[in-house]
Amino acid sequence: MNTARTVRLTLLVAAGVLIAMLLSVIVMAVCPLPRHTVGLDAVLAKELGKQRDGLADYRCTLGAHRGDSLVHVENSRGAIVSARYAPKYAFIECDVQYSSDNRVIAFHDKRLRRVFGHRDKVGASTYAELRNLTGGEIATYEEVMDAASGKRINIEVKSQGDDADDRQLVDFIVADINARKMQKRVLLSSISKDVVTYISSRYPEMATGQIFWIKASTYLHLDFLTRGLYRKMEESQADYLMLHVANLRNIGDLLRLKPTGKTVVFWDFDDTMYIIHKDLSDRLWGDSYLRTLLELCRYKIRRHFSTDSGSRNL
Repeated sequence: MNTARTVRLTLLVAAGVLIAMLLSVIVMAVCPLPRHTVGLDAVLAKELGKQRDGLADYRCTLGAHRGDSLVHVENSRGAIVSARYAPKYAFIECDVQYSSDNRVIAFHDKRLRRVFGHRDKVGASTYAELRNLTGGEIATYEEVMDAASGKRINIEVKSQGDDADDRQLVDFIVADINARKMQKRVLLSSISKDVVTYISSRYPEMATGQIFWIKASTYLHLDFLTRGLYRKMEESQADYLMLHVANLRNIGDLLRLKPTGKTVVFWDFDDTMYIIHKDLSDRLWGDSYLRTLLELCRYKIRRHFSTDSGSRNL
């Protein structure tokens, strides 16, 4: 009797699991993909004007470079708020550096000229002076973090050219992230190898990204040059290799030679960044392997049944 009941219970559980799996497949096939999920073919079409055979099935996650910077002033509170509520962005990127009175502000360049038309140096101006020169558009780090609440954040630490100042800036940011309990929702990145190395060694719990612009491998697609990028990444212990979209010309080799556990991200000077998901180690920071697997399955199923969301134009 007990054996028969055990068999029936086992069959019921198995049937329940099978039904749940079938329902999941149906839901994945019917429900559209999130707006921030696209195929690599769409990325290549937008950035290079062409596609590459064999790469269409890779999933990409979109982020907002310097906030919603085509609609608002880059790195401004308005750009961050707009990106926070835009479904096409899964995360928000911003740049931080010091003003002359040690206020941490969100701005990319060393001078105000490109964005605001003033020659003044950010690092040589007080926060009050910067507010006046920018008509109040320049935001503090705290304003950006508050405005981005609810979304993942990529904070690019702009090197001040002084190791002590750079480390002080990193320490300040990490202390604030810990106070906000956002350790899993923030990626810290920098062009400076020293900054990334410091973060990786001092705060190993934080996800890190090493940023590059144009490298030799961008145009000379030689394996030893591509491997050299990953070696530099290993030296700084970064988790994410962050490249300008010109490097998409080398996307085949970058993905072929990519070490497991390292993720490739592309950025442009407009409002978009792209995380390329080649394997299950390529996660949006803070996501679990299970969630990444489910998103992969959803993407593959949706691509199989429809061509609208996964390959839509950007």
